[in-house]
Amino acid sequence: MTNATPRFDDAMRRLSAALEQLETTTARRIEAELSHADLEEELAVMQDDRSRLALELDAALAQKIALEKTRDEVLTRLDRTSLGIRAVLGDEAPKEE
Repeated sequence: MTNATPRFDDAMRRLSAALEQLETTTARRIEAELSHADLEEELAVMQDDRSRLALELDAALAQKIALEKTRDEVLTRLDRTSLGIRAVLGDEAPKEE
């Protein structure tokens, strides 16, 4: 029996070491999965932000184009009005090139 006790103690130490390794590996795995889930959630949020920003950019570009068109129309009308006023006042209208 004296031989059985050291073998039993050795087996218990190996079992304890294996359990500790299993617990460590399990903890790492859980942490990695949680981290992965956090990264997936962050990626989803970033994709939503990107989509929203793309829509806002499209709207801003459309508004810019509309404002430029309106500005061009106003400038054309101002030029015509200026020429008309000069004609009424008898000033010689500048020649357009």
